[in-house]
Amino acid sequence: MARPREFDEDAVLDAAVQRFWSHGYEATSVRDLIAGTGLTAASLYNAFGDKRALYGRSLSRYVDNSIDDRIRRCSELPPRAGVRAFLAEIVERSLADPDHKGCMVVNAALELAPHDEEFRKTVAGALARIEGFFRRSVAAGQADGTIGRALPPEALARHLLGVLMGVRVLARARPERELLEGVIAPALALLDARGAGE
Repeated sequence: MARPREFDEDAVLDAAVQRFWSHGYEATSVRDLIAGTGLTAASLYNAFGDKRALYGRSLSRYVDNSIDDRIRRCSELPPRAGVRAFLAEIVERSLADPDHKGCMVVNAALELAPHDEEFRKTVAGALARIEGFFRRSVAAGQADGTIGRALPPEALARHLLGVLMGVRVLARARPERELLEGVIAPALALLDARGAGE
């Protein structure tokens, strides 16, 4: 009979997330992961497979705990407030991070997605979830009159996604409130823009 694992798998994954998020995939060694998780190499491999498999689990955990959680919370707000809250939280998280790690999904998009099909699909899926949140929020806001109709929900959602990604990248090199809020402000102004006939 197999012995039960003597460690908290979620805690190990959280530690791995921090290592990969801080240093990226290539710059994180198995030795770093052993130091960060407290597991032996054998336990790490037996539980999670190789470094690539652990990275995949870590990236999925980041998406679940960060992106999906934020989407859930912001979806509970009125549509316009939800969009504002989502973007405002990104700015605050970016400014509060002393290591300027950025977003693990954006980091994966830059480091791995161009040449790794599996991780490209993971990143694309996470970005599609964010875009879907924006699209649903805009459509609901246009329906209740709190968001203007100058742009269709699909176009405005893509624009908001692009702004969000830009903020995450900018914050790694220039984590300045005035800059980041200045990038977001015109996108939020589009929520007010009225289409013809309104």
